[in-house]
This record gives sequence, structure tokens and C-alpha cells, in this order.
Amino acid sequence: MCDTFVSLASASKDNTVIFGKNSDRPSNEAQLITYVPRTKHSKGEEVQCTHITIPQVNETAAILMSQPYWMYGCEMGCNEYSVAIGNEAVVTKEPLKQTGLLGMDLLRLGVERGKTAKEALEIIINLLEKYGQGGAHFQKGVNYHNSMIITDCEEAYVLETAGDWWIVEIVKDFRSISNNISIQGRGDMRKKGIIQHAVEQGYCKDDNDFNFKIIFSPSPLPEIFPLDSRDGCSLNQLAQNKGNITPGMMMSFLREHEVGICMHGRSRSVGSQVSHLRKNKKSIHWFTGNTIPCLGIFKPYVFPIEEMNILEPGPYTEINPEWFWSRHDNYVKQLVKKPKMDKPERNTYYERLRTIENNLLNRVSEVILQEDSLSNEEFISVIREINKEAWKRSEEMIK
Repeated sequence: MCDTFVSLASASKDNTVIFGKNSDRPSNEAQLITYVPRTKHSKGEEVQCTHITIPQVNETAAILMSQPYWMYGCEMGCNEYSVAIGNEAVVTKEPLKQTGLLGMDLLRLGVERGKTAKEALEIIINLLEKYGQGGAHFQKGVNYHNSMIITDCEEAYVLETAGDWWIVEIVKDFRSISNNISIQGRGDMRKKGIIQHAVEQGYCKDDNDFNFKIIFSPSPLPEIFPLDSRDGCSLNQLAQNKGNITPGMMMSFLREHEVGICMHGRSRSVGSQVSHLRKNKKSIHWFTGNTIPCLGIFKPYVFPIEEMNILEPGPYTEINPEWFWSRHDNYVKQLVKKPKMDKPERNTYYERLRTIENNLLNRVSEVILQEDSLSNEEFISVIREINKEAWKRSEEMIK
């Protein structure tokens, strides 16, 4: 289970686009901050995805990912062109395929190959139609279909899939997705033939009866998700704060405990991302690199990434106990249980973390205010120093 958010310029305090996502995965599955530089590829070269191999393109963008250690794809990521994508597992009436591209493979390929949100959307759709989605998304063999929010510094799309079928909604103001398909009616774009397919399968009677959210879900879904559901809560967080949403506020959305957006348990929020996507400016991407966002600190990144704290991209065959993710996970075991219960030790830890993070946010805000007087190199250099400080303080918190 996961939750992905986007606030467009009309809903954000500073007229920028703000993206956020928690990745909910098995609690023992390490998720790493990994980086791939812009790369030129040879003609005829292929790329080994998690389960299948496909042709490579001439050039791929520099990308920063939050990546389950054992796969090619990623749960969320961004690129040097300010494209950011997050995906969700969804269940549909369409059959599951045993092989194909994972939703996370499609996500990585989208950020590697797309220079805008629209271009990334088109790339993902074309790959979905050509190769299909399928195969295990977990090492234990769990398979599912996917939905995504695809955004850049100007616009955003919700892409929802059911097997090889797809539908798209153009985001207005703000949007969130959780683990249910959510696009009402016919959407704004859809795969040719999807309505006829739905009629033939008995999902609906005719064109007028077509409602993707209602008819493609295997279990009944409400027209409007209630506030005590993750779907309803996440959308309400955005709606209640429309016009005032900031990167710091998006981080707080990801730490919500009443309905479990910040998930503790066997399924857990094992990685988180907030991207501050700024038109004609350097975008700033915040990643935790640790399990459970309430028990960690978001660290700022700006492209080019090379001199910041990153790992080589997966897949890895096993978890390294020396990774920060592993050491943090081991340290916070004492603080994970019953997140809604008042625990003095955990409260003290929370307070220390938020003090550090608020200081980081304030320092980045100060740099943004001074941005016009800084060269591009100076701006990047200052953010790199703040990134180093964030990692230093994160290490201190688990010793």
C-alpha cells in the first residue's frame, strides 16, 4: 500500500508544483536512494528490467530514485528535467500476467526517458501497450496492476491501468492516489477500445454506463472515498490546505497516523520523497532514505547529484547491514509499535528529528530567497552542503 500526492501551482503557497509519496512495502525490504547519471547508449543496446529485457534508447536522463534493493525499477523517482513519478498497487478485474514490465520498471523508464510529464506519460503508455505489465512485484511473488501520478513543474497526470488497458486524468489543482483505482467516468484520455472491452466483459452496459473506477474494481468502491480511508484522508489533506501547501506541509501529510498514511507494521512506509518542482529554477528533491517517515529526516538533493550521498542503482542480491537504511531500521525497532499511542521516549525522538528537519527546511528556504544573487554553481554548492549536514545529523540520531 502507498499514497502519492501532487499539489499544482494553483494549490501551493509559492506557485510551484509539490509532489510527495510514501512507499509502503514489506517492513524488512530495504529501499535505497540511488542515482544514475545521464548516459548515452549504443545502437542495438538492451536494458535488463526486473523480469524482461527491452531495447534501450539513445540517451537516458540523470535520475534519482527510491529503489527496492532487489529490482531494476523504483517506487518513486525524479530526473534532471524536474519530472517526478510515484506509483501505487491497484487491484482490477483484469487478469494478471506472469511476465512483463513491473509498474516500478515503467516508472523508472518514464523518468529515464521523459523530459516532461506528458512525454513520460506517453512513454509509459507505449511501453505498457508493447510489453504489458506483469511478474512479481515482491520477492514473495505478489503481482498487481498499477496507478501513477506523473508530474513536472507545470502539470500532472493520473495514469491508472488494468492489465494492458489504461485511462488518464489531467490533474486540476491537486490530486492524490492510494491503492484503489480512482478515475471517474471516461477520464480525459483512454486506450482505444476500452469501453467496448468493458461492455464485452459485462463490466457495464454501454457508453453511458462506463465509469472506470466503479466497473473495473473487483470490489465495490464508493463514489467519494470517506475521510477515514487513506484515499479520502489524503485528498482531504490537500483540499483543506489548498493555496498554502509547502514542501514541509507535504512531509507532514506523509506522517499522518490516524488512518495510517505513515504506515507501521509488517507492511511499512519504507521510503519517502517530496519534490519541490520549480519552473525555470533548480528543483529540490527531498528523500528520507530510511524506513517510516515519522522516524527520519528528509534530506535535500539538487541535480547534478554526483557529489551527494547516493548509492549505485540496483538490483542487489542481498541487503547490506551497513546501508544507512539497514542501520536505521535496526535502531528504530524500539519506536515502531503503536504509532498513535503516546510514548515519552518516542515523543522526545520525534521532537529532535523535527527540530533538525525544520532547520534544514529553513536553510533551504533562505537559499531560495537569495537565489537570484547566486550563480547556478553557488546554489548547487549550498544545497550540497545542506545535504551533507542532513546526512550527518541523521547518522547522529541512530548512534
